[in-house]
Amino acid sequence: MIEGLIELVPRYGPFILALGTFLSCLALPVPSSLLMLSAGGFVASGDISAITAIGAAFIGAVLGDLTGFHIGQRGARILARLSGGPKRARLMARARTALRQRGTPAVFLSRWLFSPLGPYVNFAGGAAALPLMLFARAAIAGEAVWVLTYTGAGYLFAENLIWIGTVLSDVTGLLSALAVLTVCALWLRTALRHRHDRET
Repeated sequence: MIEGLIELVPRYGPFILALGTFLSCLALPVPSSLLMLSAGGFVASGDISAITAIGAAFIGAVLGDLTGFHIGQRGARILARLSGGPKRARLMARARTALRQRGTPAVFLSRWLFSPLGPYVNFAGGAAALPLMLFARAAIAGEAVWVLTYTGAGYLFAENLIWIGTVLSDVTGLLSALAVLTVCALWLRTALRHRHDRET
């Protein structure tokens, strides 16, 4: 199936790349990184132009991020209506404050360095009411790094696409796992500290 999808890149390049990155930013299992690597390979062989490949992948990714953000916003509103109350309002206010203070670096890094977390950061950003312009700026900058890295790697390693794809996938998977473990450790430490403060 993946081979068939890659074969469509030189034929329907812009559409396939834009659709692939768009859907992957909504947490759908589309091999968007592999599509961009193959697009870089097709740029090297002259089957597709660099501007077409980079532009289509970038536009699809940014539109996917913004769609995920709006889905998060809508979902948060529905949830707030179903289970409102002062406690939930305080929690949402805390989440908003945390994302406003530290949210944009998380958005930027989750586009490319911790890319498997990206779609969930989109939903969380919308749900926590991160300001749209802050989110959009960080997402656009991060997606530029992601798209240029993968299409550039595909261009440079056109003869070894499977190898470079495996290496990049392993690295981003490891970094994402480490990021999740770090967040869990920080959360646990904070929870234990609050518990200790209540008991003393």
